Amino acid sequence: MSGSQRVAILTGGSGGLVPGIAEQLAHAGFTIVLTARGETALDAAAARLRDSVDTPVVAIASDARDATATKALAETVVDRFGRIDVLVNAAASSTPIGGAIEDVDIDALIADVDVKVGGYLRYAQAVVPAMKRQGAGHIVNIGGLTGRSSDTLSGLRNAAVAHLTKVLSDQLGRFRISVNVVNPGIVRTPHLNELFAEMAKERDVTAKDIEAEFVHDIPTGEILSPAQVGQFIAFLANAQSPSITGQSLTIDGGYSRGVYL
Repeated sequence: MSGSQRVAILTGGSGGLVPGIAEQLAHAGFTIVLTARGETALDAAAARLRDSVDTPVVAIASDARDATATKALAETVVDRFGRIDVLVNAAASSTPIGGAIEDVDIDALIADVDVKVGGYLRYAQAVVPAMKRQGAGHIVNIGGLTGRSSDTLSGLRNAAVAHLTKVLSDQLGRFRISVNVVNPGIVRTPHLNELFAEMAKERDVTAKDIEAEFVHDIPTGEILSPAQVGQFIAFLANAQSPSITGQSLTIDGGYSRGVYL
């Protein structure tokens, strides 16, 4: 394949938000590279995506915890496609860490941060050389609203992602590489459905009752879809200049009530 078609790498590519984001980037004309640790789930996600888009979709396994693996991924993509235009960092554990401070598993917390924060940095390190050679690129880090509250201790990883994003934007802006963090609100994923079911069981109500409570607190009155998050990321990925960079951007239907100046 020629190096003329833009290429997007999406980490954490086997599930959650990522397939929906990837679909929107594919509709915007990007060749899609999905990556994650588990090859079976990754291949299945890529196969499903190929059924719904016209652009090439490939699956290449890599581990966010392994700098050698993330570098090898980037090298493989450049060898095959000639370029890397977009990195969407989304590899993370879906299990929150919290509870009484005396009971917190610190090793699990550090491992969680290593996957998300360390992983985001490793993938950024891997793709930046190609983006610098091109003189352009976009990095989008998926954060989370838990970084803006004290509800869950593992939210500190999202605060760290926001800090990492700002540092990277400072260093990479002169190379016309934008770096932003996108904080999704309540998004319809299998994990969300599992959370509603768990909460319903604890309170002896139905999952629909729990969902209705959340919807009531969202000004737009709807739970977001992964496609809506993907449309926003596709907007950032299509920007012709890096003028939007270093920002912590939220797409949540107005769910978060903080005022950030």
